[in-house]
Amino acid sequence: MTIGAETPQHGGSRHPAERGSNVTTASDDDAPPRSAAAPSPFPPIADYAFLSNCHTGALIAPDGSVDWLCVPRFDSPSVFGSLLDREAGMFRIGPFGLNVPASRQYEPGTNIISAVWNTPTGWVNVRSALTMGPTRGEDTVTPHTRPPADDDADHMLVRTVTCLDGNVEVELVCEPVFDYGRAPAEWVLVDGDRHTADASGAGLTLRLQTDMALGIEGGRVRARHMLEKGETLYCALTWAAELAAPETTEEAVAQLDATAVFWRRWFSHARFPDHRWREAIQRSALTIKGLTYMPTGATVAALTTSLPETPGGERNWDYRYTWMRDSTFTLQALHYLNLDWEADEFMQFVADLESNGDGALQIMYGIDGTRDLTESTRDDLSGYAGARPVRIGNGAFDQRQNDVFGAVLDSILLHTVRGKRLPRRLWPLVQQQAACASAVWRDPDQGIWEARGAPQHYVSSKLMCWVALDRASKIAGIRGDRAAEDTWRATAEEIRADILAHGVKKGVLRQHYDTEALDASTLLAAVFGFLPRGDVRLRATVDAIANDLTEDGFVLRYRTGETDDGLSGKEGSFLICSFWLVSALTVVDQVQEATDLMERLVSVSSPLGLYAEEFDTSTGRHLGNFPQAFSHLALIEAAGRIILHERMRELM
Repeated sequence: MTIGAETPQHGGSRHPAERGSNVTTASDDDAPPRSAAAPSPFPPIADYAFLSNCHTGALIAPDGSVDWLCVPRFDSPSVFGSLLDREAGMFRIGPFGLNVPASRQYEPGTNIISAVWNTPTGWVNVRSALTMGPTRGEDTVTPHTRPPADDDADHMLVRTVTCLDGNVEVELVCEPVFDYGRAPAEWVLVDGDRHTADASGAGLTLRLQTDMALGIEGGRVRARHMLEKGETLYCALTWAAELAAPETTEEAVAQLDATAVFWRRWFSHARFPDHRWREAIQRSALTIKGLTYMPTGATVAALTTSLPETPGGERNWDYRYTWMRDSTFTLQALHYLNLDWEADEFMQFVADLESNGDGALQIMYGIDGTRDLTESTRDDLSGYAGARPVRIGNGAFDQRQNDVFGAVLDSILLHTVRGKRLPRRLWPLVQQQAACASAVWRDPDQGIWEARGAPQHYVSSKLMCWVALDRASKIAGIRGDRAAEDTWRATAEEIRADILAHGVKKGVLRQHYDTEALDASTLLAAVFGFLPRGDVRLRATVDAIANDLTEDGFVLRYRTGETDDGLSGKEGSFLICSFWLVSALTVVDQVQEATDLMERLVSVSSPLGLYAEEFDTSTGRHLGNFPQAFSHLALIEAAGRIILHERMRELM
């Protein structure tokens, strides 16, 4: 979720020119803007299917090719990277010579993808999953800091092909290129039976096991087989301890079935409303769970790096990390869905994090709590549809952003109210973040979008400092610390008065104190209860954004001509901001307008119900990293507000 321009929210790097990048921008050559739907060998971002084992994830193109997989963790180097360069590795199994399946869908209640293919001679069904199964001792591949659950990742990708009718020639091609396309695989057949082969490179070994006969062709292995009606074949790619893998089709099918059981049991613990948006909420919940790193409880912002926010442009960031800004939205969604275990796991991850010297948390961390996320570029990769540079790491990790304190403390309050007590280990964190917010709220900063101009008194930054002190005061009240409660409440009121005195122009909350420009982040005034729902300034702000900061009805972060963000290229609408508008419209009792926008947002999801970060209204294409946790979190929050309003109206 990019909230940054120079580093959108989940943006995250300094401008390329500051690092000596040789990237050519639109301003350099005056090239016309590129269409998001321009012809390209890269599939549309929204056409990918997302798989997860809660340790890493994969993206599968419509043609059945795994175009993105990092092992063993979300933030590991890729072994299949065709998402960012068509020569950076892929793994396909499916009908020979066909690229378009008859249908693709998730098996209900799971993150298992099923693709049905129709060929001139028959029909086949391909099932694919990063498999899950019963926990068998300590995980030595990705060690846990949280208590191990009953089920865990198998550390393998399992795929089966079943012939439904007629006969179909099936082809398998596996061509890993390790370390983001740097190191071609060196293959060797194992045991001489042509059913097992090991690929090595960059210090990593993968094993491919199948009941098809394999042949090595340079850096890839390939197999072909004519499958008859009623027959099933399998393949499994493993990086598990001792390279364990299923040895028969029956074992492979059993692992896929066990994975379905895992997802559906987890699914059954959630609370989903009986509503027309139920399916969208459920897919969002499964996606958020799939973006959770089980060993620590962290949640990655997105599965990918460097999927462009501007077609062919430079707004490309690595989102495979955990942003503190997401924390409050994560807790809201998890608790709303009754997923209290996941919420507690995430809060324990936050409690484990190492703060800066002044006690402030960084804006982002690695999924194991790593603080140093130094950024580099991979200039040897073409980038998705020519969008460069490709970034590894995120240079925004050491930036200071004044909104981080509010997100963390709102999360702790949510968790405390839900659990009916404040965990002892969280109180020092409350004190630290409240002290930091008290110390910096008067200072200008770069704002939630990290604009590249001079620091300003951004309204959203001060608003989140108000959230920090307001929530800290409430937490202190729960704890019984009256002195801290009174002190922090007084500071919160001081911040509120300052914002209303200097951040409101012509009755509307503005981007910062010295402008009349609009900014979608001021919608957070409604989301976090900064002003009562009947306040005329709140209603005027929501109306102004709905009328003047939208493109074809979808919300922009800001007008690029009014904000110096230091980057070239036109942005799409930000899905998170559109969902914020849904929530804000509901708060100010414009429920029909909120419902109308929500219906549009639900209708523009990917064919499989997923969302990237942005939506290009001119082409209907998704832009940015995918799938985007913040978009799905905001969907749950926005839908929940409308559904609650509908339920309350039914009781009247």
